[in-house]
Amino acid sequence: MRTVHSSAMQGFRCGDIVEIASTEEGFVGSYYEAMVLAPQLRSNRGYIVQYRTLIADDLSGLPLKEVAPVAEIRPRPPKIAAAEFRLHDVVDAFDNDGWWVGRITGRNTDGDYFVYFDTTGDEIAYPLNRIRVHRDWVNGKWVLL
Repeated sequence: MRTVHSSAMQGFRCGDIVEIASTEEGFVGSYYEAMVLAPQLRSNRGYIVQYRTLIADDLSGLPLKEVAPVAEIRPRPPKIAAAEFRLHDVVDAFDNDGWWVGRITGRNTDGDYFVYFDTTGDEIAYPLNRIRVHRDWVNGKWVLL
């Protein structure tokens, strides 16, 4: 397995660790880590991926494999160490097996951060180790919001 770091990537290779953006209702605004298994050969519009945290619905207990469209795939973001976040920072919070885009709305006495999710209207407290700086993949480069 290899992590993709290129800022001018033309495509993904087998073994690349990527994130898949969900476009499914109720999951918009979430990203799931996966490994590229192969390009989709027939249409060349996607990749066959195996998710690291999602399990197949067939009761096998095996990781979910599916074809992900090119438009929904991005490299895994490089890690940025954050000692703390400020009010209204846009972040990703790890929950329900994926990273969800939200914004910091406060902090509790335990030091956890409250994250508000526009897509669901939920506000949930997370420890620092389950929050990361949010970035978008735009034209082959990572962009901070």
